[in-house]
Amino acid sequence: QVQLVESGGGLVQAGGSLRLSCAASGSIFSIDNMGWYRQVSGQQRELVATIMRTGITNYADSVKGRFTISRDNAKNTVYLQMNSLKPEDPADYYCNADITSTYGVYYRAYWGQGTRVTVTS
Repeated sequence: QVQLVESGGGLVQAGGSLRLSCAASGSIFSIDNMGWYRQVSGQQRELVATIMRTGITNYADSVKGRFTISRDNAKNTVYLQMNSLKPEDPADYYCNADITSTYGVYYRAYWGQGTRVTVTS
C-alpha cells in the first residue's frame, strides 16, 4: 500500500506565493515520474508540471517562469513553488506519481487527494 499526501494549499493574494508539498509513503521501492496537476470544478484536470527522477522537468506554458517543481528523492517528496500567483491559478492541485512498491506492484499515475489553492485579487 502506498499513499500520496499533499499539503501547503491555502488562500493567497494575487502576486503572492505558495509552496505545495507531496509526500509519498508506504511500501515504496522507487518513484519514477512525479507531477502536479490542477482541476477547476467542472473542468478537466490539467498538467501543471512534471519532474523525472533524473530531475528533468516539464511545465505547462501557463506556469512557465512562475512555478518551479522540485523533488527530494531521499524523502519521496515533490514540491511545487508557486510565485506570482494569478487569479486564473485557483484550483485543486493534485500530486501524481509512478510508484513501484516493495512488493513489486507498479502504481502508474497514482493520485493524491488534492489540496486547494485560492487566489484573491
